[in-house]
Amino acid sequence: MQPAQILDNIQKHISVSQPEKELIESLLVLQRVPKKEVLLETGKVATEIHFVSEGVLRAYFTDREGDQNIVMFAMNDWWITDMYSFSTGNPAQLTIDALEDSVVYSLSKTNLEFLFLKVPAFERFFRILMQNAYVREQSRIIQNLSMPAEERYRQFLTKYPQFAERITQKQIASYLGITPEFLSSLRKKSNA
Repeated sequence: MQPAQILDNIQKHISVSQPEKELIESLLVLQRVPKKEVLLETGKVATEIHFVSEGVLRAYFTDREGDQNIVMFAMNDWWITDMYSFSTGNPAQLTIDALEDSVVYSLSKTNLEFLFLKVPAFERFFRILMQNAYVREQSRIIQNLSMPAEERYRQFLTKYPQFAERITQKQIASYLGITPEFLSSLRKKSNA
């Protein structure tokens, strides 16, 4: 499998020469991740960032009551890691697993730092990636604090229609911070 998709993702933001493309490709590790396989466990250090070529991953934490709280999903053409752990070297706060059979390209922190030195534009790419993630998360926090659940659900469906087809209602409810039963009642209300 060729990493053309990841190179296309990178080239949306920066230009890279053929030798730089070859260097990037040489540092990527292809992983086939079966459904339910864990890529990162809470408490372990995140040493890689993953690009999803196929499939769906999720990042979540388990609260004191044992409930899984989904922080993010990642599907084709998205990046995912526990950024806190990846950046600081501290234990991960999140678990990342596959919701369906997936294919990812992984890039180690060591190789990412190497790319920053050898392909200076890659640092710009990574900055753009992090800015976009920060904007997305800030918007999500504001929505969770200011919007009723029904509006958050409608916005989720509008913004991420592809997820609604590939993840369970229970997982959507977890992401929105509501119970599956409440989401079910919202869905019935909106279909009526």
